[in-house]
Amino acid sequence: MFPRFLQARRFQILHRFNGFFRHNSKADFDSARAETGTLMVVDFFATWCGPCKAIAPQVVKMSSTYPSARFFKIDVDEVPEVAQELSIRAMPTFVLFKDGQEVATVVGANPTALEAAIKQHV
Repeated sequence: MFPRFLQARRFQILHRFNGFFRHNSKADFDSARAETGTLMVVDFFATWCGPCKAIAPQVVKMSSTYPSARFFKIDVDEVPEVAQELSIRAMPTFVLFKDGQEVATVVGANPTALEAAIKQHV
């Protein structure tokens, strides 16, 4: 899904690829969550997670369908403090934020539920 240069263990710059931003630090995440007026869709995933890989192409399509929403990916193994803060227990988990507040959570590779949540809050 991501080119090899985005798969590096650590990088400092927030990269955008296929409509997604990818965070590699809690500071990046906190900064993005503080933005107001935009729906933030956060995909908590792991590189070893089969369902995460299965739903990824559909989420990429959603990022094109809903350009006013900002889509983010957080690897739970690289940024565990964010996953712990939000009590992420399964992958994939999608958490939607608006104006810094959590407005919806979708657990599992369920594109229908994810799109319904996005439509409700966009």
